[in-house]
Amino acid sequence: MKQFALKKKTIIHAILTPSVFVPSVLTSCLLGISPMVAYAEHLDLPSVDVVAEKLANEPADSVNTSDTASLLVNEPGVSLYRAGGVSSLPVIHGLADDRIRIKVDGMDLISSCANHMNPALSYIDPANVAAIEVLAGVTPVSMGGDSIAGTIKVDSESPEFAEPGHGLLVDGKINTFYRSNNAARGVNISASVANDQAYMRYTGSTVEANNYKAGGKFKPAGQSATLRGWLSGDEVGSTAYVSRNHALAFGLRHENHLLEFKLGLQDIPYQGFVNQRMDMTGNDAEQYNLSYKGKYGWGKLEARAYHERTRHSMQFGDDKRYWYGAGLNVPGMPMDTEGKTTGLALKGDVVLSSRDTLRVGTEIQRYRLDDYWNAAPPSMMMSPNTFWNINNGQRDRYDIFAEWDAAWSNVWFSQLGLRHSTVKMDAGSVQGYNVGMYGAAAAAFNAADRSETDHNIDITAITRFTPDAGKTFEVGYAMKTRSPNVYERFAWSNSNTMVMNMVNWVGDGNGYVGNLDLKPEQAHTVSATGNWHDAAQKDWNLKVTPYFTYVDNYIDAVTCDKVGKVCPTTRADGFVNLSLDNQSARLYGVDISGKKLLASGDGYGSFTATGLLSYVRGKNRTTGDDLYNIMPLNAKLSIQHQLGGWSNSIQAKIVDSKDNVQAVRKELKTAGYTLFNLYTSYDWKHARLDLGVENIFDKFYFDPLGGAYLGQGSTMSSGNAATGAQQYGLQVPGMGRSVNVGLTLKY
Repeated sequence: MKQFALKKKTIIHAILTPSVFVPSVLTSCLLGISPMVAYAEHLDLPSVDVVAEKLANEPADSVNTSDTASLLVNEPGVSLYRAGGVSSLPVIHGLADDRIRIKVDGMDLISSCANHMNPALSYIDPANVAAIEVLAGVTPVSMGGDSIAGTIKVDSESPEFAEPGHGLLVDGKINTFYRSNNAARGVNISASVANDQAYMRYTGSTVEANNYKAGGKFKPAGQSATLRGWLSGDEVGSTAYVSRNHALAFGLRHENHLLEFKLGLQDIPYQGFVNQRMDMTGNDAEQYNLSYKGKYGWGKLEARAYHERTRHSMQFGDDKRYWYGAGLNVPGMPMDTEGKTTGLALKGDVVLSSRDTLRVGTEIQRYRLDDYWNAAPPSMMMSPNTFWNINNGQRDRYDIFAEWDAAWSNVWFSQLGLRHSTVKMDAGSVQGYNVGMYGAAAAAFNAADRSETDHNIDITAITRFTPDAGKTFEVGYAMKTRSPNVYERFAWSNSNTMVMNMVNWVGDGNGYVGNLDLKPEQAHTVSATGNWHDAAQKDWNLKVTPYFTYVDNYIDAVTCDKVGKVCPTTRADGFVNLSLDNQSARLYGVDISGKKLLASGDGYGSFTATGLLSYVRGKNRTTGDDLYNIMPLNAKLSIQHQLGGWSNSIQAKIVDSKDNVQAVRKELKTAGYTLFNLYTSYDWKHARLDLGVENIFDKFYFDPLGGAYLGQGSTMSSGNAATGAQQYGLQVPGMGRSVNVGLTLKY
């Protein structure tokens, strides 16, 4: 596939042939550039070498972010639910989290946390990312399943082998960075060695950051929960974090065959969550990933087997505490999660003729989850037993798919795809901290039939028309289906507000209980794309993509009585207790992106203007309510300059006010704002210096997708609203000005 290169001149093997359109984005922070087009391979055509020049506006990844999801912020139609410092949740066209299929080095990963603190993209550091592809809405069935929004595909660097007879190929890089706002500091290291048949690569990263500061005061200054000191009025509590990642990769190549094994290790000792009532106090993960790729006379074969094990812990961090009853400070509320994901995948591309390619495959995924909370005496509410939130939760998926590509002529291309998924779910018996308070709810759950099998169908149809070298038009339809996640179905306790607060993956401050009767969501999406550009694609381009999605059985929040549950209705903190139900939803919008070369000369370099605009509107058709956390109209404009090894970019990010909010969740409105960012870098042969100033004018603003501020004080004060600084009605503010600097040495 054609992809953006991360090095100044990187040889990328691409096979030029008509195929399905998918947008591809550079994994650096693209400041307004529209994505290039990637094309699937026809294996009967010869491969060619494409030299990709470094983009003028490319800032080094780790200099400005340690959150891999943030690499997508300049992709049209993509926004982020802000969470922990390395754990943001991506949103595509208003649909987020588990509604997106995320593949990390070919692995389908699942968040093992009631608050989704360990999403898939948090398991790979930006320093280890070589390319990201975003496939929105009408996604080929070979790339998407068990999702309705699209697919995000993240890959680490491809293996590079030495030429025969040229000895060893050795490569190394070390990068260090500092960001002034939250004193984020870290180091990234990579090293590889290869001959003409084998390679080995190591990448490691570590980052530590303090709480960040907003562009102004948004709350009273106050004592932190653990008496470690004062939190100033502009300090955003529970946003500090520490993260460490290591990855080893080994590969063997023989003619047209490649065998790779990758090992990933993660250790996050601490990560604060400003819009959750708990913080992450440990996340240890191991990933084992074995893959094979081979080319044959008939086409291409890919196979993969992977296993991931996650051990996750939550507790109140430095800025939070639990207040129970009349002045009783409980030491804490330990919560532990163990998740295991095992997957197998097999895919073959069969070249039927010069016109037709048939792509067939099968996938199996086995997921197990235990979510348990140890007793916390002296609290009578949290003792004497271990609370089992999810006991032996099971979610197994079995997929088969077929996809037909047809290049009818030089100007017409089509793709048809069909996927069938069988999703089997079950969970074991549960118990509460004690029988008196939790016994009735646990007994009702244990007596219910908890096993469920869903048979889901995906269909995609795409056609593309390329009348000449200056324009391309594409129309597509997709029917996509997603089964509920483990927490949506099996979170069982509606006994009290405290427990319900612990199950919240959207960061709105409310309490939730699941619903065993949930049906799979089914989305129908229609989109069209017009892409106009100069023939050489160097001077200008304009791309416009309107889309419309209708979702049957959309899983949305409802009051407990709507689904026959009795939940605590009185909350002194202003939040509410909710459950989930199938309803119907409608989303529509448009993405526009473009660029124009303004000037170019040997003496002053090149100047390019880029821009993008995204709009999405979401409505619950059953209730008439707005959908939750929909990004308002937003645009990004930038001017980029490049002269030799010197790159500069100035960017304006403009966001409209968020006025369409969801009433059932008591979602808050936010005002519009404009931010300005400046980036500059100089690249030598063996070194690179990066400097960035983000939010240049230290603008204060509330993040439209930031959720409820729960960053400090007694975050479990549902019985005593006078305690804590997280009173209902306060949104999470964005980060103030930050000066970021990074130095990279390369060998």
